[in-house]
Amino acid sequence: MQTGPRNLITDVVGLKVGNAEHHGIKTGTTVLVADRPLRASVDVMGGSPGTRETDLLAPDKLVEEIDALVLSGGSAYGLDAASGVHEALRRMGRGFRVEKAIIPIVPSAIIFDLINGGDKDWAENPYRALGVEALARADVDFALGTVGAGTGALTANLKGGLGSASLVTPAGHTVGALVIANPTGSVTMGDTPHFWAAPFETGHEFGGLGPLLTPLDFAATARSKRDWVGPLSNTTIAIVATDADLTKAQLKRLAVAAQDGIARATSPAHTQVDGDLVFSVSTGQRAITDPVIETLHLGHAAAVALSRAIARAIYHASPASHDPVPTWQDKWGRSADKP
Repeated sequence: MQTGPRNLITDVVGLKVGNAEHHGIKTGTTVLVADRPLRASVDVMGGSPGTRETDLLAPDKLVEEIDALVLSGGSAYGLDAASGVHEALRRMGRGFRVEKAIIPIVPSAIIFDLINGGDKDWAENPYRALGVEALARADVDFALGTVGAGTGALTANLKGGLGSASLVTPAGHTVGALVIANPTGSVTMGDTPHFWAAPFETGHEFGGLGPLLTPLDFAATARSKRDWVGPLSNTTIAIVATDADLTKAQLKRLAVAAQDGIARATSPAHTQVDGDLVFSVSTGQRAITDPVIETLHLGHAAAVALSRAIARAIYHASPASHDPVPTWQDKWGRSADKP
């Protein structure tokens, strides 16, 4: 598999990602923005989603383009991050125009990170300011792991985080994924350093260990946060992006296909207590010449990139005080990681 030059979602030309975090609260916000509006859709497979302005992304809805996407910690409080981004974009003159009115379109989704060891006793909701800060920091290069909306993320047995990866299809289209990995399930095969996403790894991007070669029983694959760290809440939220010129209907199918990436990288996935959600966006820069084969490849690439992004999020997570679970590096890095 060939990745883009950065192995990030920003290998899709025109995209930028900004992150802002508060390490005392153990939370943050991530913003994806582009040089110009993006065509977008969404698919939700988790039983506990938290969202804003996702209904308008359905193929039959009027608005064709969005101005930014926001991923945030904070559960329902975190939805306010999109308000900060919304107002900042309006000041820039960006948005859907209705006569003299300018209305930025900023769909968003949140994870639950309110019980992760951080100080949640804030006097004022911090997420609007985090959204403004994340937008201001948007760039083509950004860190992975304990940053942005991934700052307070946890998996069943390891610290979660923010991940990204990219892939170039045989037709030359670039596909990228950006994810906040905070599932109730595990991203490693049982209590081992081997990632579920190992068959799709490129190089040693998350350790190069390959899959676990011994079989696992049902109990080992079904463990959740309730088995390891107690009733902490959950959700994996992601964005997949491409330069292929896709319609909203085709983008809906891209988001559906990308959900396989969550299932390939997390066990169990799409549970009643997860809000698993995938946004899909297109910059429309490269034409589709074979709609059947090329869209098939795009959907598969989105799932592969997303599974790798989830593993990279956990692989790059860094420790902080009062973390309820260790990082992959702290638990496995010295003994298991390859050079």
